[in-house]
Amino acid sequence: MKKSDIKVLSHLRKEGRLPLTELSRKSGLPVSTLHERLRLKVREGVYRPGLLLDFRKLGFGATAFIKLAVAPEEKERLVSYVRACPQVNSLFRINNGWHVLFEAVFRDMRALEQFVEGLESRFHVRQKEVCYVLDEVEREVFLSDAEVAERVLSER
Repeated sequence: MKKSDIKVLSHLRKEGRLPLTELSRKSGLPVSTLHERLRLKVREGVYRPGLLLDFRKLGFGATAFIKLAVAPEEKERLVSYVRACPQVNSLFRINNGWHVLFEAVFRDMRALEQFVEGLESRFHVRQKEVCYVLDEVEREVFLSDAEVAERVLSER
């Protein structure tokens, strides 16, 4: 990856809504070049435009990371079920005896507990681990520092 692309990437990781003119100034690239490179990265699937939310400010005060292991014959049904749940923000297939890890968001702890109880009544849960988020310290900061990003990306 070019040094200028790494600079752009790190600035966008810090502040994704940075105007192209300011990004041009910070990266040293013309706006037209930036625009084309960004379009290419989105088309390639390297950059995915999105929006990070503060769930608490929207009235969702309970967030948890939930790790589950179920009977082997239920794995795919579990993934399909969790994928369809509106409370689920992120979903991952994982290993080491576990099947899924997901982040789920709820209005309150009662709703979260009811959700977990519902999972346990639908599936033969072999292992369950629920980690309640007390405070979000940082999110989406990997490669947001240009020097670190250059070092990490040059290791490939």
